[in-house]
Amino acid sequence: MSNSGEDRRGQLFVFSAPSGAGKTTLVRKVMAARPELQFSISYTTRPKRESETHAADYHFIDRARFEGLRATGAFLEYAEVFGNYYGTGQADVDTLRDGGHDVLLEIDWQGARQVRGNAPDCCTVFILPPNLAELERRLRDRKTDAEDVITRRLGEAVDDISHWADFDYVVINDDLDQATDELLAIMSGRPVATAASDPDVQACIKALLTG
Repeated sequence: MSNSGEDRRGQLFVFSAPSGAGKTTLVRKVMAARPELQFSISYTTRPKRESETHAADYHFIDRARFEGLRATGAFLEYAEVFGNYYGTGQADVDTLRDGGHDVLLEIDWQGARQVRGNAPDCCTVFILPPNLAELERRLRDRKTDAEDVITRRLGEAVDDISHWADFDYVVINDDLDQATDELLAIMSGRPVATAASDPDVQACIKALLTG
């Protein structure tokens, strides 16, 4: 999957996870290990966090502009999450892939489902926390969300996790370096067990869904 060439259309990779699973940190590590990989910057209507940069982390736009873009079919995928819109620009991704660049999307399961329908050749990966206690710890360590938001995110996480079977692969983010290695293996086309055939992944999913 990592070969390059002028006549090769780039591969599209999709990483999804419940909030707090460590997806953003893993994306940064994967990007550092594969500097030729292109990250598609999503559009969102949510407020910018202090640590974020416009056009680097997200394209921060208002709802009116987002809805205008959506009406013209400008998004490969879009979703409303916690009252805010998120979307991936179709032209952004097509331009990169047509130039032979592999592209990585960091989106939620709803967006991943839309991408699968619009780009069936994509490779999708769902990232899980090792357990709900660790998920809660990570959400609290962010120190960016109010208590009611944390509670809501924990509740939504179980619903998110229930969609694991929509994905080609599932990676448990218990050890950051190990999870990064697994993601890089998937992206390079090396043999990796699917979620359905991995007993450790199945046990983790069962524990997360049953609390």
